[in-house]
Amino acid sequence: MNSATTVADATRPTVADFHGRNRGGGLFSESISQWLGAAIAVAAHRLGLRPTTLTLTNLVLGLAASVTVIALAGPVAAGDVPAWVVGLLALVGWQIAYALDCADGQLARVTGQSSPAGARVDVLCDVAAQIALVAALGATALAQRPSTPIWLVAVFAGTWMVNLVTSVMQAGPNAASMVASTSLPVRLVKLVRDYGAVIFLAGLVLAVAPALTVWLVVAFTIVNGGFLLASIAFSARASLR
Repeated sequence: MNSATTVADATRPTVADFHGRNRGGGLFSESISQWLGAAIAVAAHRLGLRPTTLTLTNLVLGLAASVTVIALAGPVAAGDVPAWVVGLLALVGWQIAYALDCADGQLARVTGQSSPAGARVDVLCDVAAQIALVAALGATALAQRPSTPIWLVAVFAGTWMVNLVTSVMQAGPNAASMVASTSLPVRLVKLVRDYGAVIFLAGLVLAVAPALTVWLVVAFTIVNGGFLLASIAFSARASLR
């Protein structure tokens, strides 16, 4: 190995460099998803890939995982397809897609490729991927329990969008947190809204106990709906001060 190669290797951003450019996140995301994203970002940087390439790959993979769940929801409920196969595919697909979602921002910030257009593409792809995820969970709930009220699935889908709205708001200049503490107990409680933890739980339920998906839908509806109401109260109180 010559000296030029040694110097080039020494100046390349490391996994730690990419991980250090994250903008915060939940305990699961920071401990697992963002580290996976940093490893992907290192590889992408060495291959000369652009952040938007990672964004679009995230979208394709996330959609593929969700569409697979939707397409096989009926056969799984009928016992024709093993639930663990579909659940495992979904869990792995969603987690890799989310790691790519973490990686695109890291790559953009470390390499100076951030742009308003890239940020818009990132948000739009997140919206599309999460719509597909919600559809996958709703389809599974209905397939496993046909008596599931349609209004429940509709409210679940509506309240899920709170995640997207608040994530965009948190990235803006007026961002604020209702609970600023970073203590471990508080971060453990916040896992209920940590996207990395949420998709891990969703994939696990689909693999191990798909019949419980309807209760997962109920739980997410309560958590996201409650967070929406609490956010309204928090913001209203702040605006009246």
